[in-house]
Amino acid sequence: MKKILIIGGGAMGSAFSIPCLDNNNNVTITEPHSKLFIKKLSSRDKFHPSLKINLPKKLKYRQFSVNLLKENFDLIVIALSLSGIDFIGQELKKLKIKTPILVLTKGLKYEKKNKRVLTISEQLNRNSGKMNISVLKGPCLAKELARKNQTSVIIANKNIKVAKWIGKQISTKYYLIEYSEDIIGIEVCSAIKNIYSMIIGSGQSLNTSSSLFHRSLLEMKYLTKYFGGKESTTLGLAGVGDLYVSAAGGRNSKMGSYLGKGYTFKTAKKKFMPNDTVEGEQLVREIAPFVLKKINKKKTPLMINFINAILKNK
Repeated sequence: MKKILIIGGGAMGSAFSIPCLDNNNNVTITEPHSKLFIKKLSSRDKFHPSLKINLPKKLKYRQFSVNLLKENFDLIVIALSLSGIDFIGQELKKLKIKTPILVLTKGLKYEKKNKRVLTISEQLNRNSGKMNISVLKGPCLAKELARKNQTSVIIANKNIKVAKWIGKQISTKYYLIEYSEDIIGIEVCSAIKNIYSMIIGSGQSLNTSSSLFHRSLLEMKYLTKYFGGKESTTLGLAGVGDLYVSAAGGRNSKMGSYLGKGYTFKTAKKKFMPNDTVEGEQLVREIAPFVLKKINKKKTPLMINFINAILKNK
């Protein structure tokens, strides 16, 4: 039995607690920001509004504090939104945390000062020094994981032994783990698939969507290699696997379908998805300054045209 702390009470962080508990770990969850999740997780029934289930009674909720981070946990899991990464990075930096870190958050960050794109692990290490960071990515819908549908994910760490140690603590019969040393490639794939799932969703027929899927994968291969990852990672769980799930059903694909019908993003967002977060659109706005200036437009025509469509509201 290991002591696991999950930081982030949203859908993925809460769903992730279930295989951890089923593997007989002592699991604590905390939520730094959302008043709604704090209220629900601290209640007796632990009903999660996003997952639509009651979380296990064995799951412990603790109020977020610096003192909580100081406690002797075997694994710290970060399941915050992208905007929370700087915050938690600063907190961990102050404490000089040596505990292994597992990051569930997906995304990329544009560093304006140095004009470069950072992965989550790079951003955390920039803020906090050299921590022992692993990332977990793959085709995993939180609602399906919470209901214990068979799910396969991949854990990446430059030290594969660390990745396998984490996998041993969280894997179950329904939560299957693969491993990789390509931490950069895994992170890049898991982020940009949100953009390409919107592009695929714009196809108004299976034939068109299939063609867009093929061309999206070619561009993902190029971009993964460009940012320092392995091209072969694109064909794994964090690449084509995650792309399939997102394109088959999800908020990015849904928004893409409206764009394919001729709506501008602003109109579609206001009319059809006013309360939904569209990760692909957020990522477009984050990395556009870099992509439009640095990336070969002939290699990434889908990405370039899609960015212009979002930024210019066409």
